[in-house]
Amino acid sequence: MDPWQLRPARDHGMPLRERLASTRREPGLGEVLLQRSTGMLLSGYLRAAHRLRIHGAEQLPSQPPFVMIANHSSHLDALSLAAALPWRLRHVFFETPAKSLLASWLLNALPMQRRGPVRHALGDLRARLLEDHCGLVLFPEGTRSANGVLQPFKSGLGMLVAGTDVPVVPCWVQGAFAAWPRQARLPRPGPVQVEIGAPLRFAEVADDRDGWQYVVRQAEQAVASLAVHTADAPP
Repeated sequence: MDPWQLRPARDHGMPLRERLASTRREPGLGEVLLQRSTGMLLSGYLRAAHRLRIHGAEQLPSQPPFVMIANHSSHLDALSLAAALPWRLRHVFFETPAKSLLASWLLNALPMQRRGPVRHALGDLRARLLEDHCGLVLFPEGTRSANGVLQPFKSGLGMLVAGTDVPVVPCWVQGAFAAWPRQARLPRPGPVQVEIGAPLRFAEVADDRDGWQYVVRQAEQAVASLAVHTADAPP
């Protein structure tokens, strides 16, 4: 049996405001219980109001680490993808300080700012993937699409996984844009479907700018191909 390796939490000693805005944040017992309760409520809501269906769940790796990526056009996207994961593996990203308190405490969300020291934050997340063996939900477009059309992927995904053996699982969320588009304040009932594709691996890809772009191109193509598959699938 391997000896225990104890270490302080990465966010140990951080002030609350800094902790909520840090990629090093780790949930405490109270947060874990709250997140699990919230997850059960949200899963029930998705089944009742949006008849959530998840296809291809067998494609998910049996053990972490891995990264789930998908199109992003609605607040329902993250909730729908998280519903496919065990609660202990759910990490999603938020982008604005106003959302940080709710997202951190209820969804176990980690920050991903569009400006500032993005490279440093991605380095922290890369380390967490490799050391903590967690599952991450990431939207490589960087923001919600205003019209539901897939936008070009950002290079951050490549910086996160290039040169590692961390599987990248492409997904497509269908129906979330119609149920809760970016312009709407509240969702309306409507079916939502998640299609999960075969994992991609980039262990042999160089961890440099060219490698990052290669990862992005392959990942974007994989997500887009699921959109075609989902559109052709019977209801």
